[in-house]
Amino acid sequence: MTETILANATLVLPDEVIRGSIRLCDGEIAGIDQGAQVPAGALDCDGDLILPGLIELHTDNLERHIEPRPKVHFPHASAILAHDGELASTGITTVFDALRVGSIVSRDKASYGEYARLLADEIIAMRQAGALRINHLLHLRAEVCSETLIQELAKFGPQDGIGIVSLMDHTPGQRQFRDLTQLRNYVRGKHGLSEDDFQHHVATQQALSDRLGAEHEAAAVSEARRFGAVLASHDDTTAGQVAVSAGHGARFAEFPTTVEAAQACRALGIRVMMGAPNLIRGGSHSGNVAAKDLAAMDLLDILSSDYVPSALLTAALMLGDLWDDLPRGVATVTEAPALATGLSDRGRLESGLRADVIRVARLGKADAVRGVWVAGRRVG
Repeated sequence: MTETILANATLVLPDEVIRGSIRLCDGEIAGIDQGAQVPAGALDCDGDLILPGLIELHTDNLERHIEPRPKVHFPHASAILAHDGELASTGITTVFDALRVGSIVSRDKASYGEYARLLADEIIAMRQAGALRINHLLHLRAEVCSETLIQELAKFGPQDGIGIVSLMDHTPGQRQFRDLTQLRNYVRGKHGLSEDDFQHHVATQQALSDRLGAEHEAAAVSEARRFGAVLASHDDTTAGQVAVSAGHGARFAEFPTTVEAAQACRALGIRVMMGAPNLIRGGSHSGNVAAKDLAAMDLLDILSSDYVPSALLTAALMLGDLWDDLPRGVATVTEAPALATGLSDRGRLESGLRADVIRVARLGKADAVRGVWVAGRRVG
């Protein structure tokens, strides 16, 4: 029997905050007690916060490690380990690694190739070998505006344990990139395109969407059912788009771009997920709705670190301050994402659940992760 006691801590429970201790035994939370006493052999947390481990549903962070600079490809094993260690250091104990399926293989200068099946195999192998610190699950980002989505999805099956399939549609002129100025800045900056190249890219993508978009969307919805995965929408902008997502069976909405879309999600029982960087920066880098505005309107349920892993914890504590309700803020990165994806064994400090917990010190406007335990084993 392995046992760890974290004592004299500020425990953030689902509905209250108490001073007490938490006992981790054989991978589970074995007990929670109130009081500031420090039993023999316990770790004195000196009042630091103890939270459930953070749960990340959508992060592009692994792609950044694999391709740290445009056209610079890094060995996958090293990239996966670096990604895993970075997330552990920020308090994330469960991650759905987002892998794009659907590629552009034509002569478009902004083309990109297939990688998801190979990378998924490597993640699964490293997980089975016990090489990873935290719990890695799979999220397939189904790019509707692509040439190869159906073929790439066919390479996966229920045996892969796909947790999430999200419907991604980056057709120029709508959703995230309804403002072509934002798309121009992004694509030209990333790929070094001339204005003529950019205009060709836009026309090519729009024609591709007209030809294959509906077929690809239907295929992604069908494949999500085959995998047994939770379906998510992405960048819904209008109430009509949200209604379509609801008809497909979407459980949560990644980054709706307008208040209208977020309100429609709430009316149809779809959880709203927004980016932690959006909240911290005070607005969207793409010019879409600000997460802080949705939070003020009670239209925000889940946070994702998106492209900055350390943002997840900071943003959750910011929400706790904004709402004057720390358990509610913490739930946006713990209980709410767990419920959205059917992970009933984690996301709360509660006896019998997985011992995924983190110790956090609040240092003014900064938050320091001082300890991370995954299934009761210290990993950071």
